[in-house]
Amino acid sequence: MQTELMQLFKLTGLGLAFLLPLANPLTSMVLYLSLGESLTAQQKQQQLRQATLYVIASLLVTYYAGLWITSAMGISVVDMRIAGGLIVAYIGFRMLFPPAISDVVSQAADQNNAASNNIAFVPLTLPSTVGPGTMALVISASSKMAGMRDQYAEWVLWTVPVILALLIGLLFFICLRSSLSIVKLIGHNGVDAISRIMGFLLVCMAVQLVLEGGQQYAASLLTHHAGPAS
Repeated sequence: MQTELMQLFKLTGLGLAFLLPLANPLTSMVLYLSLGESLTAQQKQQQLRQATLYVIASLLVTYYAGLWITSAMGISVVDMRIAGGLIVAYIGFRMLFPPAISDVVSQAADQNNAASNNIAFVPLTLPSTVGPGTMALVISASSKMAGMRDQYAEWVLWTVPVILALLIGLLFFICLRSSLSIVKLIGHNGVDAISRIMGFLLVCMAVQLVLEGGQQYAASLLTHHAGPAS
């Protein structure tokens, strides 16, 4: 049982290390502060609670149903890893060399014009927290976890995604709930520095995803060409 608990902590830690730079609650925090200015305190709390539930639900649906949906559409895991790596790289470079905060806020405001009092799903959940890069990474992780049943206990593989979704949702809630205090504590330059560090980590992760996908694609080609010869 102790070994299985170690497996649980290990996978949870790895999951957080990969997901946090992508989820990047700092971006959501900026949007929450800017777009929530016209909301009352009660409306802000309501939007924050709804957004937290949306984040958790989106991560779980992506993990458990994403692989099935992509398989039904004929998209392979290799395709998903390469495409996901490119998307993650794009997001990482944008975080390393970000546009002006005013541009980000104005774009989010344009997306939100149809429902000016509802910012919980768009843009706080999608695309700010659970964007295409996060989805691609979660689906890729889902395919990897399916092939790890001989290395990890079954209950660990089923529990880790739920724990990760809850932890990301909790961190998202705490970060946005304490957004004013965080900005006062570390300042806008601190927020920018952390965002750039996360962007660098994302670029590194993207390289790994693309290389893994490329290696699997090359291996499949070699197997295909070696088959008739044998």
